[in-house]
Amino acid sequence: MKGIITAGGNGTRLLPLTKVTNKHLLPVYNRPMIYYPLFTLIKAGIRDIMIVSGAGHAGHFLELLGSGVQFGVRLSYAVQEEAGGIAQALGLAADFADDEKVVVILGDNIFEGQQQINAAALAFAEQTTGAKIFLKEVTDAQRFGVAEIVGDRIVGIEEKPAEPKTNLAVTGLYMYDHEVFTIIKNLKPSGRGELEITDVNNAYIERGTMTFQVLDGDWTDAGTFDSLLKANNLAATKLQETGDLK
Repeated sequence: MKGIITAGGNGTRLLPLTKVTNKHLLPVYNRPMIYYPLFTLIKAGIRDIMIVSGAGHAGHFLELLGSGVQFGVRLSYAVQEEAGGIAQALGLAADFADDEKVVVILGDNIFEGQQQINAAALAFAEQTTGAKIFLKEVTDAQRFGVAEIVGDRIVGIEEKPAEPKTNLAVTGLYMYDHEVFTIIKNLKPSGRGELEITDVNNAYIERGTMTFQVLDGDWTDAGTFDSLLKANNLAATKLQETGDLK
C-alpha cells in the first residue's frame, strides 16, 4: 500500500499564525505538525508516501522533509493549485498510487492508538476491494463529518450537521482501494466549490463496501486554536508517558 498526506488549504481558522506559513508546518509541542501523520504512516509499515500541499509553501515541505531518506521512506510531492478540497488533493495522487491501495491521512490529524491503526492497515492490505474509515466519539460532532451506524453497518455520513445523529466523528484517516480515483473523477463540487471526502466515503457506503473502526486512543485535528492547543497537550502528554512522540 502507498500513503498520502494531504497538507493543502489556506488555514484561515488559524490566522495570523498561517499568514506566512502552511498550517501543517506549525509546531506541535517540539515537532512540526506534519511529522505526526508522517510517523503514523511509517509506523503502519508504509514506505512510499506522497505529500500533497498548496502551491505557496510546497518548497518548505521539501526543505523540511527532503527525499525521506532520514525517515527510511521514499517521499514524493504534488501541488494542489487551489483549495479545492481533500478529495481533489487525493485525486492528484492517482498516478503515484499506480492501482495500489492507499492510506490517506490529513496533515493536521494526530492519533494515539498506533497498534490499532497498524492492525487495521495489515488487515486492509489483505482485502481485495472496499474502503475503511476510522471513527471517534467526540463532544463537538457538529465540527466534523458524522457517521450514522445501524447495527454493525455504516449507513451514511453527514458533513458538519447542525444536529448530529451520533457523536461519532469521521477522523482524517482513510483506507481505499484503487476505485477511489474513479469515484473522485465523477464527483461534483459541493456548495463551497470543493470536492468533498465525505462524498467519496458515501459513494463507498452506497456500494456496500465501506467498513469502519472506532478508535480507542485519543485523536484530534489541529485546525482551530482550541484543537491546536489540544494537539500540543496530547503530544506533550504522550512524550511524558512513553518517551516517544512518533
